[in-house]
Amino acid sequence: MASTMSPKIYPFLWYAKEAEAAAQFYTSIFPDSRIDRVTSLKSESPSGPPGSVKVVDFTLFGQRFSAMTAGPHHEFNDAISLTVVCEDQAELDRYWSALLEGGGKPVACGWLIDRYGLRWQIVPRRMEEMLRDGDPARSKRATDAMMTMVKLDVAALEAAYRG
Repeated sequence: MASTMSPKIYPFLWYAKEAEAAAQFYTSIFPDSRIDRVTSLKSESPSGPPGSVKVVDFTLFGQRFSAMTAGPHHEFNDAISLTVVCEDQAELDRYWSALLEGGGKPVACGWLIDRYGLRWQIVPRRMEEMLRDGDPARSKRATDAMMTMVKLDVAALEAAYRG
């Protein structure tokens, strides 16, 4: 049964335009995701006349997010990204391809920029274990392999890790 309580903390994303379209795009990709509410602000704001600012409340993987269409402010950049932890290569490939659809751009080391400018890291769950391994040689091999990749290759990471 879903809780009706609002979480104490959640991400809020400011889009110059298309926050609702971005939320629809994201909710079409991930399970346990939906648009919860779209609210047009009834008051004049620095971003425009009444109704021009929209707040979109949505859920991704059961986690609350909010987004706002409110005109130019600051663009998204690499200082913040959303990380999707994947169980296997098939899941990683699926999310990678879906988020690049319609104009996204692959970057490096499992990072990409979606068509709305938001940064994502699409990573295998196993990567966390490899990078935190107490054996510095294994961890370094995995890290070195990751640094040569754009989309992460789970089998190649595992092979490098094992040496």
